[in-house]
Amino acid sequence: MFIEYFLLFIYFLISLIVSFFIYILSYYSIEKYFDVEKISIYECGFNPFSTSREPINVKYYILSILFIIFDIEILYLFPWVFSFIYLNIFGFLIMLVFLFLLILIYIYEWLLGIFNF
Repeated sequence: MFIEYFLLFIYFLISLIVSFFIYILSYYSIEKYFDVEKISIYECGFNPFSTSREPINVKYYILSILFIIFDIEILYLFPWVFSFIYLNIFGFLIMLVFLFLLILIYIYEWLLGIFNF
């Protein structure tokens, strides 16, 4: 029993050393310079090097919150898929109602124009 834990410890130790080596190698092998692309506007839609008094477009935050909500709702599908064999018709119908509501909410948000920027 001790040999199994020892082998597991060796495995974790080797993986830690290899990951640390890859991190150090990648850190020292890249060129560090700042050009126009690195300090340009990011994907969030506003210039990060401006003053903090400028108004920010709220649509970006709404879109990110919607992404998180839909991502969490999709996580509810994983237990359903793994326990699908053991569920009866009621569990199947409840998940169909859930998916129908999910699609309905997505279409409603699409029609509101939330995804258009």
